[in-house]
Amino acid sequence: MKPTLVILAAGMASRYGSMKQIQGFGPGGETIMDYSIFDAIRAGFGKVVFIIRRDFADDFRNIFEPKLKGRIATEYVFQDMEGFTEGYTFPADRKKPWGTAHAVLSAVDVVKEPFAVINADDFYGSNAFQNAAKFLTTDCSAKVHAIVGYDLLRTLSEHGTVNRGVCGLDAKGNLATITERINIAKKDGKILCDDGLEPKELSLDTRVSMNFWCFDPSYFSYTQKLFREFLQKHGQELKSEFFIPIVADQFIKEGGKVEIIPTTSSWFGVTYKEDAPFVEKSLNDLIAKGEYPQRLWS
Repeated sequence: MKPTLVILAAGMASRYGSMKQIQGFGPGGETIMDYSIFDAIRAGFGKVVFIIRRDFADDFRNIFEPKLKGRIATEYVFQDMEGFTEGYTFPADRKKPWGTAHAVLSAVDVVKEPFAVINADDFYGSNAFQNAAKFLTTDCSAKVHAIVGYDLLRTLSEHGTVNRGVCGLDAKGNLATITERINIAKKDGKILCDDGLEPKELSLDTRVSMNFWCFDPSYFSYTQKLFREFLQKHGQELKSEFFIPIVADQFIKEGGKVEIIPTTSSWFGVTYKEDAPFVEKSLNDLIAKGEYPQRLWS
């Protein structure tokens, strides 16, 4: 059974103003998402599921269907505020979506096989998809999930600080904790984190999460149970969010295992608008090395 790729794209519209304005970085106007899908197809994924906002569905389909038709199966699902709340009455003035773990629940009806979850606007690299596909087809189970772990050094921006999920490892090298650290930057050869937490200096070989997860389909029922509990505790807060690391953390506490999949790929994304030229240069360098064709879909 081929694994599925789930792409978290429900936040795209608010960042870009309109789906038609998704920024193209490749020579043919390809988005970062195009490269992720291209890598997933090469790695053996059989389906891509886009989690999007309902009001941008037509625009989204018009962008992606012409490219992907005949190359990979596609599904489009929607993250709605009312979804999976099971009649729970949350504040009427809440505008913020419930977060990434809630977004993934939107795919429950179309994903029945092991699956990976990624962000729409992060470049993860070919090796990351190859390694994730191998895990999903050979090792993934209801008791064993995984996360692709990136070297923190490969994920910093020269244009300001970044926030990262810092991975704590257990004695066997599996994930023990993820701690969201903010205001991380490299200074005088050291990686410093100005967020009031300890340690202030992070080691140069720190592994971080860039939200590339690998799950068994049992994730859905498990997450739905945790979301019920989350609503009871935090559902009246206007800005509370139910993130994937919350689910992973509880899964580990209850005896599950989350392996850390290593990758030689470099991550890049657009944290700051000044990062855009770097993204374009990085893609052009990969094309020059022969890792991608000049035009992905022609």
